[in-house]
Amino acid sequence: MTQRAGFVALIGEPNAGKSTLTNAMVGAKVSIVTHKVQTTRARIRGVAIEGNSQIVFVDTPGLFIPRRRLDRAMVAAAWGGAADADVIVLMVEAHRGVTDGVQRILDGLEEIGQGRKVALAINKIDMVEAPVLLGLTKELNDLYPFVETFMISAEKGRGIDDLRKWLAEELPEGPWLYPEDQIADLPLRMIAAEITREKLTLRLHQELPYQLTVETETWEERKDGSARIDQMIYVMRDGHKGIVLGHKGETIKAISQSARAELSEFLGRKVHLFLQVKVRPNWLEEKERYSEMGLEFKDGNA
Repeated sequence: MTQRAGFVALIGEPNAGKSTLTNAMVGAKVSIVTHKVQTTRARIRGVAIEGNSQIVFVDTPGLFIPRRRLDRAMVAAAWGGAADADVIVLMVEAHRGVTDGVQRILDGLEEIGQGRKVALAINKIDMVEAPVLLGLTKELNDLYPFVETFMISAEKGRGIDDLRKWLAEELPEGPWLYPEDQIADLPLRMIAAEITREKLTLRLHQELPYQLTVETETWEERKDGSARIDQMIYVMRDGHKGIVLGHKGETIKAISQSARAELSEFLGRKVHLFLQVKVRPNWLEEKERYSEMGLEFKDGNA
């Protein structure tokens, strides 16, 4: 049988369920999932197999109005992921409908969707009644000529098989792009940093999660098969450092334990994780921080 392989970009507003869908499609956790918006910073590729097709999912950052340099880099990464894809899937939350943000994305698709197959996936369908779904489907298809529409619940797995089978048939013919047992093309060091950042985001609230980043500084393979991982958490203010550490170091200890457990499960072996916190007031303006996140550093206000 003919082999197929290609890239599928999942685009949408922040929190539309793109990371959850990526993880459900791949069958493993490759993308950070939290209830906070704007948690996916780099384009994370998860690799799924469906029959003789290899589907490479590009889970892009949510598309929103950028205000800071990091925001601009994230939005550029999202549109870049869509521009490079063979198939684009726009995810829209059923209960939110056509928001201003969705309309802006539809406007962007008018340019970037030319010559590409663009499908619509209405997510979180369990949150609305059938007549609302039908009305939203008609409204969105009147606004843009989607080649196919899918009703899904990424979190509960509803409709995902149909979407995956359709995508498998739509990809171009050609050899697979990754080894059969590879589920993500992010370096393990970056996946490890993302896992720790997710635990920080889940544990800490308010604005702090957007003002910190995690880098894997060293990764040592030990003779007993375990791995020692040293990570640095960069924050912008001394007060932030205190929040991350917590009373008598309790917060960072809990975060470390949670991240270590997930890393051990992900890697299938014991992990020794060591976290440090460092104050870097201008990390949002440092080119090397963006390189670590897999984002392009843009000069000025570009």
